[in-house]
Amino acid sequence: MKIAILSSSSQSLATLSALLESDNASRRITRHEGGIAELRNVAEQVRPDLIIIDGTCRDAADLAIVEQLTMQYPQLFIVMLSAQQDAELLINAMRAGVREVLPSPVTREALAAAVLRAESRAGLRNTPRRATVIAFIAAKGGSGATFVAANVGHQLGEEGRKTLLIDLNLQFGEALMLLHDRKAGSDIAEVARNLARMDASFLGASAVPISAQFSILAAPDDPAQALEVKPEHIDAILDLASANYDYIILDVSRNLDDFAVKALDRAGKIFLVTQTLLPCIRNAHRMMSVFRSLGYPQEKIEVLVNRHARNGEIGLEEIRASLGIAKLHTLPNAYKEVAKAINLGLPLSAVGKASPLFRALAELTLSLQSKPGTPPGGLLSRLLRHSPGRPS
Repeated sequence: MKIAILSSSSQSLATLSALLESDNASRRITRHEGGIAELRNVAEQVRPDLIIIDGTCRDAADLAIVEQLTMQYPQLFIVMLSAQQDAELLINAMRAGVREVLPSPVTREALAAAVLRAESRAGLRNTPRRATVIAFIAAKGGSGATFVAANVGHQLGEEGRKTLLIDLNLQFGEALMLLHDRKAGSDIAEVARNLARMDASFLGASAVPISAQFSILAAPDDPAQALEVKPEHIDAILDLASANYDYIILDVSRNLDDFAVKALDRAGKIFLVTQTLLPCIRNAHRMMSVFRSLGYPQEKIEVLVNRHARNGEIGLEEIRASLGIAKLHTLPNAYKEVAKAINLGLPLSAVGKASPLFRALAELTLSLQSKPGTPPGGLLSRLLRHSPGRPS
């Protein structure tokens, strides 16, 4: 957990930091000397999960600064230490978004209990997971990025990896429709509206379970609700999800706005999905230029050439040269199986496990899990051991 301590007393900073570090050495603690006017700078520069404010909130004007911050970052857990403990201060502090007000000087036990409550609320207590975040983005509409993202997520779940797909095509997202035949009971806009009470249980309940280990946090059914989701919301959702899932799949809109860039920033790997059509390659080239301008390292980006046909007019070497990228995967065309899976709302594995496309997606999925020294053939044969037409 990332904790920031704000106090005008250097002695208090040292004491509080020592208490927290002695209780749990794995916590990341930063100390900031100054008054309440520094609160916003601390929150925006450090992006902590918890801020402990020591003795700097003294009147309504100070609490107004806290309230402005908690309205912007409702997932932020703020604990205030105050020698004053009257009912009016406590009520006003809670109204401003302060989660707890502890007596100052604070005891080790009281501080430790408050931090544990903050960790539990954020889903960070006793959660050694740190999810691998993978983004899929289409070079052009119809490239198949959502289908690939949904089926990779489903396959990760089938491999026993706890996986969450977040549909970030906020206005016209369709990831859920590809694998599920019912409307979502909740969606990412609902989560954004309720960030103040979000914890691991709430996030899990807001996602639609597709299988035992794979869920989808759907885009809003009403496109107008997409306006309620802000870039800072994705940070809060990903922080919580990362502590509770093994893999997070982001289906990102190809409109490279602030929201999409925020999501791509958080991804460890970006798959740019294109086809061997000139408009797709042209758009992919533009996107690669944007990725480079954002400072993404080359190893973060991999290209997926979907519906690839050998002996096409545009060859793979031409695509590599155009995009300036060496890492390139191909997915074969399987229109019949894909159309059937989409129309039935089923994963490809349920209708076309014998198809070359399923095998290519299986290889891609297993490459995301493989560790140095793991023979990929063994993993793949395990995955395909019950495939139709293959010996079990």
